[in-house]
This record gives sequence, C-alpha cells and structure tokens, in this order.
Amino acid sequence: MHYKIAVTKPESHFLNITWTIPGIDQDVIEIQLPAWRPGRYEIQNFAKNIQFIEASSKEGKKLIIEKITKDRWRIDTQGETVVQVTYNYFAAIQNAGSSYVDEELWYLNFINFCMYPEGRIDDPFTIDLELPGPWHIACGLSKQGNRLSAQNFYQLVDSPLLASATIQHNAYEVRGVKFHIWMHGNLKPNWKRIERDFRRFSREQIATMGEFPEDEYHFLNLILPTAFYHGVEHHNSTMVVLGPDDEGEGLYTDLLGVSSHELFHAWNIIRIRPEELLPYDFTKENYFQTCFVAEGCTTYYGDLFLKRAGVFDEKAYIKELQVYMKRHFENSAEASQSLIESSFDLWLDGYERGIPNRKVSVYHKGALAALILDLYLRRKSNHRQSLDKVMQLLWERFGKPFVGYSLQDYMNIVEEVAGEPVGWYWDECIMGNEPLENRLNEVLSFVGLQMTIFSNGNVQLNVHEDFKAQLQRSIWLSTTQQLTPSEEEE
Repeated sequence: MHYKIAVTKPESHFLNITWTIPGIDQDVIEIQLPAWRPGRYEIQNFAKNIQFIEASSKEGKKLIIEKITKDRWRIDTQGETVVQVTYNYFAAIQNAGSSYVDEELWYLNFINFCMYPEGRIDDPFTIDLELPGPWHIACGLSKQGNRLSAQNFYQLVDSPLLASATIQHNAYEVRGVKFHIWMHGNLKPNWKRIERDFRRFSREQIATMGEFPEDEYHFLNLILPTAFYHGVEHHNSTMVVLGPDDEGEGLYTDLLGVSSHELFHAWNIIRIRPEELLPYDFTKENYFQTCFVAEGCTTYYGDLFLKRAGVFDEKAYIKELQVYMKRHFENSAEASQSLIESSFDLWLDGYERGIPNRKVSVYHKGALAALILDLYLRRKSNHRQSLDKVMQLLWERFGKPFVGYSLQDYMNIVEEVAGEPVGWYWDECIMGNEPLENRLNEVLSFVGLQMTIFSNGNVQLNVHEDFKAQLQRSIWLSTTQQLTPSEEEE
C-alpha cells in the first residue's frame, strides 16, 4: 500500500493525502483510522481533523464511501482491484504526538492520519513525501530519497518524522549502535557537550540491559520559543518537544532528562510490553494494570541513569528525586486509588488533573514505588541484587522474544530476585493506597538520605553526615564505572 503526501498551501496547515490500496478482492472494504496513539493511553479522535474524504478507482471513477463509526469508513469497490482514497488532514499542533506543517517544517506523526484496511494491518507500506525542496528527513523508517518504507502498519505509525531545510544533525556510536540527534528550532547546539552526555547515558543503559533492541536510533527534537516539555517513545526513535529556546541550563537539563527517559522506553514498553498491548488494537481502549512498570520504572531510571553515567552529579540527582516526591505528596498523597487502579484508568482521565484525592500519577508514584523496590533489594543484598536484575529478566523472558507480560509475571520476577515473598510491597505500594512516607524513609536511610515533608507540600532530602561517603559510593553504583579507556572513547 502506498501513501503520497503533499502540502499545497503551507499557510493552511493541511496535508493532502492520496492513499492507494492494491490487491482488493472484495466487493466491500473497511478502512480504519487509529483512535489513539502508543505512548498516550487515551482516546484522541484524530478523525476530527479530516476535512473531506473520497474514494475512486485507479482511473478516477468515484466510489461510494460511507462513514460507519467516528473513525471507520466502508467503501463499495464495485469490482475494482485498486482503490484510491483522497483526503486531507489539519496539521497545526506542535506537541510530541501531533502533526504540524508550514513553510519551514513538516512534522508528521503518521498515527494521526494514516489508515489501514481491515485485515491488512500487517501489509507493507510506502510513503512518498512531496517536499518543497532538498530538505533533510529525520525518521526511523527506511529511506530512499523522499520515499519511506515500513514493514507493516505498526512500524509506520510508530515512526514520527521531521523534515526541513534547516534541521541540524549529529551522531555517535555505542557498542555498534548508531544514534542520531536531530534538532529543529532557533538554537545553536553545543554538539560536543551533547554528544558527550548522550553517549554516556546511552552506554550506561546498554551496559545495564546487556544489549540494545535496534541497530539505529533517532532522537528527534523540536525546540519551541515557548515553554514546553513533552516526549513520546517509538520503536527506534523518540519525539521530543521542548522550550523555550533560550539555550539556558534549564533547557539542557530538560533535554537530558526526557532523552534518557525515552531511550529506556526502547526496552521498557516498546519491547517489554504488557500482554494487553500486544498487539496494539488501535480501534478502542487497551486497558492494562501495569503502567506503573511501563512509566513509573522508566521515570525512575531516566534520571538514575544520568547519575550513574556521570552526567548528573549527586546534587542534581537528589534535586530530581525531590521533584517526584513533591509532585506525589503535594497532589495525590491521600488519593483513594492504587497504582493498579490508576494504571487502568489512564484511559478515563489519566492525563487530566481530575477530581480531588482520586487518582495517583503512574509516573510520580510509580517512580517512588520503583525507588522503594530498588533500594529494598539493594539493602537486602548489599547491592548484589536490584531493580536492574528485575528489568534484565523482563527483557530476557518477555522483551527479547517480544511476548507480553502480565502483572503476575512482574510479581513473580520481583520475588524471584528478592528471594522471598514481598507481600508488604504489593499491598502497600502497588495495590493499596497507603502513604509512602515511612517506606521511603526506611529504604532511603540505607543510602544516607532522609525525606522531610513540610505542611505546604514541599519535600526536602537531607544527607546524614555519617553517611556522606556511603552516599557518594552508592548513588546507585555505575554499570560502566569499570570501562576500559578504549570503551570510554568509543
């Protein structure tokens, strides 16, 4: 199947799309536009951005096309073996899951506007981009000139694209994997610093997990003049939107934090995926209970990898821990829902503030639950076991063979690594709504830290004087601290 995408009037922000469907042997076919996108577990109704749609034969004969749900159409093929679907899409939003076009930039998330015929989601797809000039294309798909190729619809819609004449690019290699960094916006990147820090956290993550799932990876960055912070994981890339473009330390810290977080998703959710999401059903909600693993563990590891890789120092890492703690205790310390329940309810209102004291953040409380488990395992084994081992076993048993895991699978692996039942952890931290303050301070004491929660919701982490040396040694150890000089310069 083939898509042709053009933008005849960039100021209008409309994509003009021609989709050719060959090999038809039915009198009626149904075509489906996704109702949601991976990485954002809520119904998004992309069809509201389609202004018109029509179907025709290869020779241009009009065919009857009827809308049968909010994002599904039925076409009477009238015996035609090839059908063309022509429509447009309003691409005028700049966040990490949207699409946007103007005179200088094409930013495309194919999940927003590409469709598949019922029963043919595994067919290969090609896309021709009618770009206005010799623009650079940043995308994880296979590319020849302005033509992109995807093995199936799942790969197509999990591969965002930036195209522009002014996009900036750099690359580095770690353990045979080539990493690309793409930047679009009004800034002059300090590529030497960026490459050094990105190389460090990439190497730390690969060393921890043992291997990288892909041969190549793309960091796609759209830098805006206004304040913004958003990232979305994809199968061999991430789309990040940040701002403002003042090139200050705040922007750079945000870039490091979101990039490390999204890179760990290359294992955790892209491949280590809950069984309820394998495969994705783009027509409806895909309810699952383990987003505290998918997002909570990833949020925890994103900053921890920066510290273990030497990108963040101790002070910077503790500051980030305080942020997670403050957001949890300020917003949802008294929430009635557990992490299990709030994972399931992402599809209901997980990305909205919601009513008071109902839900918790799978990101913030999920990260604190991951911290508790990690430090518990480390204290029990004097760092010989940790959450690292849990993630490694998830990768080996579920991610690498690409079979979905269940909540029970996760619980079994945790208790295997712990060497004992940890019913207190499931009851208090995951399946219950108990306050986490006592459990946090219990495990934080192992690394010389103590958390204080003030009445205004602020959180402070203090270092015990007697534990400063221990803290310096153990936050939280580095997988790559024993690198040889050749590996350090890789």
